[in-house]
Order: sequence, then structure tokens, then C-alpha cells
Amino acid sequence: MFEHPYGPLSLLPPLAAIVLAIATRRVVLSLCSGVFLGALILSGGNPWRAVAAMLEDHLWTSLTDPAHLRVFAFTALMGAMVGVVHRSGGMLGVVQLLAPWARGRRSGQIVTWLLGLAVFFDDYANTLLLGTTLRPLADRLGISREKLAYLADSTAAPVAGLALVSTWVAGEIGFIQAGFAGLDTGTVDVDAFRIFVATIPYRFYVLWALMLVPLVALLGRDIGSMWRAERRALAERRRCDAVATDQPPSDQAEVPPRWHNAILPVFVVIGVTGWLLVATGRQSLIAEARQSGAEGEAATTSADPVDPPMSAEGPSPGWLDSFAAGDSYLALLYGSLAGLVTALVWIRWQGTVSWDELRAAGLGGARQMLPALIVLWLAWALSAMTDQDRLGTAVYLGQLLEGRISAPWLPTTVFVLSSLVAFATGTSWGTMGILMPLVIRVAWQVLSADGRPDAVHDPLLLATIGSVLAGAIFGDHCSPLSDTTILSSHASGCNHVEHVRTQIPYALLAGGVAILAGTLPVGFGASPWLMPPLAAAALIIGLCWFGRRVDGP
Repeated sequence: MFEHPYGPLSLLPPLAAIVLAIATRRVVLSLCSGVFLGALILSGGNPWRAVAAMLEDHLWTSLTDPAHLRVFAFTALMGAMVGVVHRSGGMLGVVQLLAPWARGRRSGQIVTWLLGLAVFFDDYANTLLLGTTLRPLADRLGISREKLAYLADSTAAPVAGLALVSTWVAGEIGFIQAGFAGLDTGTVDVDAFRIFVATIPYRFYVLWALMLVPLVALLGRDIGSMWRAERRALAERRRCDAVATDQPPSDQAEVPPRWHNAILPVFVVIGVTGWLLVATGRQSLIAEARQSGAEGEAATTSADPVDPPMSAEGPSPGWLDSFAAGDSYLALLYGSLAGLVTALVWIRWQGTVSWDELRAAGLGGARQMLPALIVLWLAWALSAMTDQDRLGTAVYLGQLLEGRISAPWLPTTVFVLSSLVAFATGTSWGTMGILMPLVIRVAWQVLSADGRPDAVHDPLLLATIGSVLAGAIFGDHCSPLSDTTILSSHASGCNHVEHVRTQIPYALLAGGVAILAGTLPVGFGASPWLMPPLAAAALIIGLCWFGRRVDGP
């Protein structure tokens, strides 16, 4: 077996950052400490070299990465758009629009969950749109910011990871394809997309996390720190209701509430982002087809110079394939820019808010996203430090798995391993990309040794691949280093560490049920289609056992 150069030391930087963040609640300081510790390990213990490497090789590289810069710009533009929309009375208009369907805490959480399912195409867009748009509604209904962050986070990565049309699908399919690339599958044709679809019933944590949200709302029960946060929010709402008549009118009351000031820019963001995903994906696929055609034409011409070859371009790619191959970072950037411009022009045309007020509101909204951008920057730097070319944290954990597992335990073990890697690194995508080839190779060897002839379509292999995809999101939900967790807390106006503290009990409940009513039974031969009713019953029992009712309408 390949000897890992750092071994257990590769776990120290992310674990130190996580422990410090939870203990001190100072996320930026904790992340900086983790990055420095990783640089110190990579520098052989020399503190001066570690400082230089931390600044140049890790922080600066993370800051100037083109994909990261696009995410920074997208997040700032979304913050500016939300600031403009809020100043124009758009948020208040949305609250009034949703009021007939969200009359109380229970229905408000259900409406938030349904809106989260509707924004399925990207996890970043989901968290920012839900968190920023629904804050006034949550405040009016006495729903805590911690609960809003949980609702946004639980319908971001899970929905995007399951959707057949999302910014995740191409990456997930690519990871699966890479896993099968080096295997001897004989005469079996491996279709990564078909395998991706076939794993959906086996992604138990993702499915049960989405099921848990409406159960929490319907039962009216919350667990631990979330129960205390909900009690505080409910008490604050009642206090505000009691003194509402004594409060002077706010500046916002001068602008009439108009829901279309918020809804129109959001639809522009979604529409432009989707259109650009299709356009950039189609352009990429056509370029690949032309390159393949040119290579084929050269081979044909050299083989038979008499007969010219036919055109290799073929038909234009379909919109679904184009969407999957699109440039998500570019699409999100220009989609958010289009939304901001639409909001500015549409609101100024109404004449209710001046240009100076709109400019101040936009700058203020973008400035509010600055803490999230700083935490994102540091989290990305720490995540890159743990990849296989540096500390190799996931590779080390993967080595602990290889050769130590039997076929029935594959899905459960892989789910736990994937969760640990995502928790330690803060990236679900990185976890999938690193673990998927390793896990598919190990599962293939185990199933072949177990005498299973059709390993490609074996339910255990599908469950194992699904466990990688689901475990990565489970660990991501529990990790304070996760980008979607960071964006969820800041978009919802919630302290980041408090969001992690209040969300972990729900993630652990869904994760435990994913094992007891998911990976374990399936590993020993049960059908995945028998699991949903068992999981629903287990989640209800768990909420009733660990949760307490929050007194509210």
C-alpha cells in the first residue's frame, strides 16, 4: 500500500479549525489558525517558511482563483440586489404576498421548504435567494434566523444534488465516470448518467433530510439549541406585537410595498442564469464535437485520401446536455448582474426611490456580504490545503477503508467515511471528486471477490456510489468550513457558529436514520423502495423523543 507522507497529521488543520470555531465562535481566527497549521506541516515545521507559504501559496492563490472571484462577485451582486429590493418595499411586498399561505410558524416553514425545492438549479442561488428574501417573513412569523438558515441549507445542496437539471449534475456524473475509467468491466458498457439516476433511491441522507424539514414544521418540535432559538424568536415577535402601536414609522414605510420589485429581479436571475448555462454548455459541447470531428477527419484522410469524409459536427446538442455542461460560475455571475440591473431600472422607473438612495442601498447590501466572503476565502484556502496534491486528508482516510470491509458493510462504511472527509474539508464536491474513484475501485474488488458477476448494476455498488454522494452532503451540513453553510448563515442574518450548532442535531438525526433505515438494510439485501415509510416513522419518533414543542400558532 502507498505510504501516506503525512498520515494522521493531515487531519490536524481542518480538525483544529473546526474545534476552535465551535469553542470560540470566532470563525475567521479559527480558519486562519487551521491554514497556518497546515502550512506549518507542509513546511516541515519551519514557522517562517510557513508564514510565507500561508500568505503566498494558500491565501493569495485562493483569493485569485478565477472561479472563486466569480463566486465573490456573484455573492456581492446578490447582496446589492437584495439591498435595493429591500429599500424599494419589495421584501415587505413578498411578505404580504405570502401572508395568505404563511399565516403561522408551521405554514411559514412549509412555504420556505417548498420555495427551496423550487430553486433546484444551484445551491448558492438557493441559499442566497431564500435567506435574503424570506428574512422579513420569518421575523413576522416568529421564526428564528437559525431556523431560516437551517431551512435554506437543507434545501440547497440536497435539491441541487438530486436534480437532473442543476449545476451539480455534470460534476457528479463526471466523478462517477472517472471512477469507472480504470476498471476492467469486460463487455459491459458503463453509462455514468444511467448510474447517476439509478443511485437516487440510495442517497438516503439527502432524501431523509428533505423529508425531515416538513416533519419538523408539522410536528412543531425542535431539538436542543434550535428550540431555544425558536423560543427567543417567538418571544421577540410577541413583544414587538405588543408595542407595535407605540413605534414610530420607519423609513421603509414611506415606500409602498410592491412584491414585483422583489419577484421580477429574482426571476431575471433565474432566467438569465439558466439561459447562460444552456448557451455556454452548447458552445462547449459543439467545440468538443468539432475537435473530435477534426481528429476523426485527419485519421480518415490519412487512411483513405481518395474519398473525402463527411461532416462530423452532427446535430446540435439538446438543452438538457447543454445545461449539464454549462459554465455555472459564469452563468451565476451574469445572472446576478442582470438581476441587479433589472432591480435598479425597474424601481427607479417607478419614481419612488432616488438614484442616491438606490446606490446607498446597493452598496450597503454588498457590504453586508463581506463577512461571508472573508470566511469563504479562508475556508477555500483550507480546503485546497487538504487536497490530494498537498496534505491528502481524504487519501489518508481512504487508505483506512481499503482492504478492511466486506460487501454488506460497503454502503454504511462509505457513507461514514464520506461524511468524515466532507466534515474535515468543508467541501462536498472535493469529497466526491477524491473519494469516488477510490470507492468505486474498492467496491468493484469487494463485489468481484464476493462472486457477483454483474457488478456494474449490482444494488450494492449503486448504494455505495449513492453513499458517497449523500455522505458528502451530510458532512458538509455539519461542517463550519462548508461554503453553503457559510452562505446560508450570512444570507439568513444568523451567526455562523450558531447556525452550525442548531443544524447539527437535525443533520445527525437524518444521518442516523439514513444508516438504520437505509445503508444497513440495503447492504444486507433489502429494497430501497421499502425504506421511505420506515424512515418517516423513525424521523417522527426521533423528533418526538429528542424534540420539544415550541409554543406558537
